[in-house]
Amino acid sequence: MADSFAPTNIIVTGGCGFIGSNFVHYVVNNHPDVHVTVLDKLTYAGNPANIAGLPEDRVELVVGDICDTELLDRIVPGHDAIVHYAAESHNDNSIANPEPFVQTNVVGTYHLLEACRKYDVRFHHVSTDEVYGDLALDEPRRFKPDDPYKPSSPYSSSKASSDLLVRAWTRTYGMRTTISNCSNNYGPYQHIEKFIPRQITNILCGIRPKLYGDGQNVRDWIHTEDHSRAVWDILTKGSIGETYLIGANGEKNNIDVLRAILERMGQPADAFDWVRDRPGHDRRYAIDPTKLEDELGWKPIHTSFSEGLDQTIAWYAEHEDWWRDAKDATEAKYAKQGQ
Repeated sequence: MADSFAPTNIIVTGGCGFIGSNFVHYVVNNHPDVHVTVLDKLTYAGNPANIAGLPEDRVELVVGDICDTELLDRIVPGHDAIVHYAAESHNDNSIANPEPFVQTNVVGTYHLLEACRKYDVRFHHVSTDEVYGDLALDEPRRFKPDDPYKPSSPYSSSKASSDLLVRAWTRTYGMRTTISNCSNNYGPYQHIEKFIPRQITNILCGIRPKLYGDGQNVRDWIHTEDHSRAVWDILTKGSIGETYLIGANGEKNNIDVLRAILERMGQPADAFDWVRDRPGHDRRYAIDPTKLEDELGWKPIHTSFSEGLDQTIAWYAEHEDWWRDAKDATEAKYAKQGQ
């Protein structure tokens, strides 16, 4: 039986990042009685512009580290829930330097759990489908919540570790927690190092897009607004101690996504360069969201990937001031890695 929970004062960690900031916008726009404290370290992926313009009486930004226990002791009391988005999340970066991933994703989650235990605060942990490893391209099945964990990169291993910490703290200390594992998000405010915005901004800058390996790797895409709706449903209606998988039946291989972007932006279908594959590159992710749909009644609204892609391209074209400063540094870093 799902529980009912009506938070009015929540902390969103990583609320200046891509998925976290979209969640903050969703809460502000749809739940007017909820106050949001954003806790964000403002690393390269956290941008205060992502939440600029939101009402100051509803959204407060605290710049700080989730590993700072003194800070947590100051801000956690008085809140009724933490929604934990803060994470190092880019696979390529985790391969180049795993240390920040262990520190933020594992140690940071531990400190948040301890703060929630100390002050009796509900905790929702936002994770990734990558903890389950990958599937064969011709395999009919999709990931389910009880599938065994088989992470393959430093990033996914650190997220798997944090998931297990949440489960252990729930079982050992009786904490009120939920976990969600989501497929690949797309939409506004996504850092341009990620696959879809990198291709879009490359074309806008007159740079040929790059594609890993053979381009057949499959990702299960979901619009970030649908992800936000699902996280809210899990936080407010989900059963304590349960894990829910969030997906929108959006499986596409990378070459088809790239060609769709090229076509929409007036480029030939072959106007890209192949680059060497990422080490240990997962072949296919696919989410089975049946539990989320059956137990909580959630369904995706953005069911047309084509329409969502059009909106996303338009957003990046209209917000060049948001991404332009980061573009040169991002491409320089990739050039060093031969990608």
